[in-house]
Order: sequence, then C-alpha cells, then structure tokens
Amino acid sequence: MNELVRQHTALSESDLEWLHLLVSEWQLLSDLSFADLVLWVPTRDGTRYVSVAQMRPNTGPTSYQDDMVGHLVPRGRRPLLDAALDEGRIVREGDPEWREEVPVRVESIPVRREGRVLGVIARNTNLLTVRTPSRLELTYLQSASDLAQMIAAGSFPFPGQQVDMDASPRVGDGLIRLDADGVVQYASPNGLSAYHRLGLASDLVGHHLGQLTAELAPSRGPVDEALVKLASGYAPRETEVEGNGGVIQLRAIPLKPKGTRIGSLVLCRDVTELRRRERELITKDATIREIHHRVKNNLQTVAALLRLQARRMDSVRGREALNEAVRRVGSIAIVHETLSQNLDERVEFDEIADRVIAMVAEISPGKVECRRTGRFGILDAEVATPLAMVLTEVLQNALEHAFAPGEQGSVEVAAVRGDQRTDSRLLITVQDDGCGLPEGFDPQQTGNLGLQIVRTLVEGELGGTFDMVPAPGRGTRVVLDVPVQAQKQ
Repeated sequence: MNELVRQHTALSESDLEWLHLLVSEWQLLSDLSFADLVLWVPTRDGTRYVSVAQMRPNTGPTSYQDDMVGHLVPRGRRPLLDAALDEGRIVREGDPEWREEVPVRVESIPVRREGRVLGVIARNTNLLTVRTPSRLELTYLQSASDLAQMIAAGSFPFPGQQVDMDASPRVGDGLIRLDADGVVQYASPNGLSAYHRLGLASDLVGHHLGQLTAELAPSRGPVDEALVKLASGYAPRETEVEGNGGVIQLRAIPLKPKGTRIGSLVLCRDVTELRRRERELITKDATIREIHHRVKNNLQTVAALLRLQARRMDSVRGREALNEAVRRVGSIAIVHETLSQNLDERVEFDEIADRVIAMVAEISPGKVECRRTGRFGILDAEVATPLAMVLTEVLQNALEHAFAPGEQGSVEVAAVRGDQRTDSRLLITVQDDGCGLPEGFDPQQTGNLGLQIVRTLVEGELGGTFDMVPAPGRGTRVVLDVPVQAQKQ
C-alpha cells in the first residue's frame, strides 16, 4: 500500500498512516457487512482511482475471485465512487452488478480525515445466498451501517488505537450490542457462551454489561470502576476478564454514527484454553531453567571436589589430569548457566566462548594473550555444549604444548559465520604463534586424551571436521568446520 499511495497519489505521510489505521480495523466492517471491501484512492492528477487495499469477509462468500490491489480505474467508469468522493456521503443508489453470473450489491463509503475525503471504500456484497436475515445478521448489518457512517464522518478508526487483529477478538468470536446506557440489546450465541464460561447462569439481554462483568470477575475490594466503564463501551479499549476458572477477552467499540454515542459493540473471545496452555508453557520454561541451574550448581560442586582432590595429590601428572578435568566440567557448567537464563534451548555462544577463553587462559597468566575475533552467533544447546568442550580442549592443548615456560605468545580464536538465514556452517580457527607441530605429527591418529576428545565430539557428535596444520610463518592452526542450524528470524 505504501508503494501504491506514494507512486500514484498526492496523499501525505500522515494521510497514509490514517489509511494504515483504517486497514488494520476494517476486517470488522467486512465481517459485519458480509461484504468485500476495496479501498480506492484518487490518483495525483484526479483522472483515475487506484485500489490500494482489499479485504474479504470471514462471514460470507466473496464478491471478488481476483486480487484487486493495484488496479487502476478511470474516473467516470464507476459513478458510485465519483459520487462518494465528490459529495462526501455514503452512496447506495443503483442496481446490483453481475459478476461471473453472481449478483453483487455495490456501495461506496467515503474515507474522511480532518474534513478531507482521502478515498472511497467500495463495499461489495454477494447476493447469491441472500435470504431472510436472522436477528444476529440484522444486528451485524446495523452495526456495520453505524461503523460506515463513522468512517464517512472521520470518527473511525480511533486515533492512537492500533489494533493487532491476530490477537484481538473478531466478530465471529462473540458480539454483544449495547445501548447508550450500557445495557445489552443483543448477544450472539458465542458471546453468551463466553459469559457462561465466567459463571453467568442467565441470559445477557437486559443486563448492564459493565456491572455484570465486574460482578463475575473476582474482586476482594470495591468494584473495579475502570472495568465497569470498559465493559459498558464508553471508550475504545481492550482487556481480559478472569472468573470461575474462565478467561475472556473483551474489546469495546463505541458507536457514534452522527457524533453522539448511541451504544457500543463489545467483541468477546473465550481464551481460557489459550491462557491455560500459555501458563503451562511458562511453568515448563521455568522448570527447564531451574534444571539447567541445578545442573550448573552440581557441575560446579564436582569441579570443586576435583580441585580439592588435585591439591592433595603428590603426583604432578595426576594433579594436572585433575585440573584438566576441572576445566572440562567448568566448560559444560558455563553452557548450563547460560541456558538457565534463557527462555529457549538456544544460547548466544560468543559470551560462552569468551568465558571459556578466560577460564583456560588461567593456565599461563601473563605469558600468552588469548583473544577472539568474529561471531559464533546463536546456537542450539545440543551444539553449544560439545562445542564448548571442544574449544576448551583445543585452547588447553595450545597453551600447554605450543609455548615453553615463561615464553610470550598469542592464541587467536576466529569464528566465521555468514548470513545465518542461509549459511548453516560455522568455521572456527584456533591459531597460535608457538613452536608448531612435531615432525610427522598426524592429528587424526596421534595426540593426547584432549585431542581424542576433540575428534570424538567434532566428528561423532557434531558431524563436523577437525584438522591441525602448521600456521603460516610460525605456530599451529586448528580448523573446525561444524554444521549448525540457520538462525530463525
């Protein structure tokens, strides 16, 4: 719509925002009218109309099988559009049109803003299934007529009341029509069922909806005056009401077709099961985070016990082996600590990598500089845990074997990941400027326990590849190529 309006019309940005606000609301008018809506805006030179938006009803058959958005129509071809635009009134005159052997009643509703007519809504009703209307349909049509008059007068949609139609109640979810005093004139079967869910044992008609809603909603103190006014339809608002184990969503729409409030529409939707599932998910998420937190605590306890055992050992090799185990356990604990703070099983691995680097760098404080470049991005937990262990082992191996005691040097961890919507691989390079690989060294066959762990995790668990090669100039380069899932946007 933005492109069509800016390309073909002379409307300002504020006018365009008003049209967006209208389009966000007009599913309501379409459903109440049982009709298709097409928004036509005059072109910059005034010789044509361009259709910038279209809506089909959920309550009846469509009048348009094709998409009308983008169509251009010369002025004069559709007299009802001309009359509504020039005279600023709703135009209903004329006989039904026949489209593909389907009779269609056409009406034109001017779209007014601050005294100016910006465009015209063509309301097209499929008459093929016309029959004697029920009380529900008559209420729908009367409410649609009131809303159409408000659009023509510039009082609907309501400024500053952008509505999320995916989350708000719709006409079919439940509709209640109130008079000017807030007394129920009509309630659709779904609307009545929603209030029965709150504990209502009688009919709604004749009751003051605001007072009745406040009585059904549990309250320990005085009656909620704001809830009474909202459910009475005095202002355009949304809220949720909970009572008797049920939850309903309410949306109030004041009706002022001639500038004076004559009543209100209240749309209601039973969201009891939806809120119950949301609470179950919240409880589940909290449980999972608590489990990760406890696993982290247990791993830290294990690491502390291993550290105590290492201090009591006389064997240097035994002490070093236990310290290596402490770091391995610590790398897993870091992942679980991060997971305990998230709402899903995904983590920002850059933070984990930095903490792993800092933890392993304690082996040689002040001698070797460790740094990270690039971004790992967001990874799933099943990738993050083994990858943290792999990074720990590779860094630990570099710091222990690449440099002589007291020797200065550096180790760089580089991560390369492209557009995460399409690139599903992560390339990690760990490079040092130490003494390099021994002659005849084969990383796939030889190596200590740490390299065996790396091979097992990278190739077996992560499904990636691992290699160690001499670095250009001096030192060793470890290359890890790991498949990862693309980040969901």
